[in-house]
Amino acid sequence: MMPYLLSLGAGILVGVLYALLGVRSPAPPTIALIGLLGMLVGEQAVPVVKRLIAGQPVLAFIQNDCARHILGPQAGAAAPDAASPPVPAADAPPRGRA
Repeated sequence: MMPYLLSLGAGILVGVLYALLGVRSPAPPTIALIGLLGMLVGEQAVPVVKRLIAGQPVLAFIQNDCARHILGPQAGAAAPDAASPPVPAADAPPRGRA
């Protein structure tokens, strides 16, 4: 129940901020995406600060865990082998004349 209440509180806070900034909800795509990026970065700030306080390595954590969380699972993934051809998507339209 607590996560739902926290989510509601965060939503109310964002609604108040939108009203103060004069942005209508739902927000325009650019504003919404920048807000989501801010949420992802802010979410990673807490573990980084905790690691700094504990004296643990921070740079490797940011490069691996934070980057993967913010940019998605493809961040830090090995580049595909140049010798192997790309695998076509199963739902891709067939090539040739229509």
